[in-house]
Amino acid sequence: MAEEQEEGLTLAEKASLLLLAVGQDRAASVLKNMGPKEVQLIGTTMATLGNISSDMVDEVLEEFITQIKNQTALGLDSDEYIRNMLTDALGADKAGNMIDRILLGKNSKGIEQLKWMDARSIADLIRLEHPQIIAIILILLDSDQAAEVLSLLPENMRSDLLLRIATLESVQPAALRELDEIMEKQLTGSESMKSSSLGGIDSVANILNYLDGAISEVVMEEISEANGELSQEIQDKMFVFQDLKDVDDRGIQTLLREVSTDQLLLALRGVEDELKEKIFSNMSKRAAEMLRDDLEAAPPTKLSEVEMAQKDILGIARKLADAGEISLGAGGGDELV
Repeated sequence: MAEEQEEGLTLAEKASLLLLAVGQDRAASVLKNMGPKEVQLIGTTMATLGNISSDMVDEVLEEFITQIKNQTALGLDSDEYIRNMLTDALGADKAGNMIDRILLGKNSKGIEQLKWMDARSIADLIRLEHPQIIAIILILLDSDQAAEVLSLLPENMRSDLLLRIATLESVQPAALRELDEIMEKQLTGSESMKSSSLGGIDSVANILNYLDGAISEVVMEEISEANGELSQEIQDKMFVFQDLKDVDDRGIQTLLREVSTDQLLLALRGVEDELKEKIFSNMSKRAAEMLRDDLEAAPPTKLSEVEMAQKDILGIARKLADAGEISLGAGGGDELV
């Protein structure tokens, strides 16, 4: 029974069990080296774990020890190990920008401190800096945090910053040294450091995915006026609610466990049948029938409320994707629907 339970644990639950097993001091040392999102996820998971058996803990510890023996990078070039590990796990395309961000910021106290700051403080800190410097800082933040910071910057700056990010292919050491001075932290001082691939269409699409719908629409209109071809490329990369149809069945089931019935009922208003059937097919027969009946009987609802529910579910999906529990496909006045 314990083995069956352990097999059903998520990665976050396994990590939480491991940290609970090693003791408070060691767990605290591990958490110090994690980002705010990871700390929040692990803390929340720890608080909700129940029915933990000694066999479950033994299984998780045994799995951890086995992985360490097989994958340890002791004595190896850590940068090369990280590149190979993430490329094998995610593929070259997905791993590229993530690798550069990790290796660029691994010795950077400044960037890590920014990630723990609230968006308002970051916006106040950078709003008077050169737009290219602001763009680099936004790239180095997580997409949802960057979106929140962007929404707090002056409206006339937003489209320009996203255009800069979309067309930025690398960052030279001189630019990084300028960033050092602004943050008063040493990010890099190496003259021989190679340019790091940052920015691009994917970065802009991810930031826009987290922006408020009204702000995103205005920014996209401005980008379209400045560069119609680039605007279309960005739209093609944005992940929208309808793109959930491309998530595999296991991912949909994982997502549904985190979404309330009320959220789902609201979010499914007016979506294409393909996505509805995808959702229904990953629910129990009884639950699917009840949801169908509720959708048919529900009165008209403001489009803004539907979009908010969809945005909330997409936020949950992105958090699960960040935790490695699901994989998202690539992808954006109140009417009644």
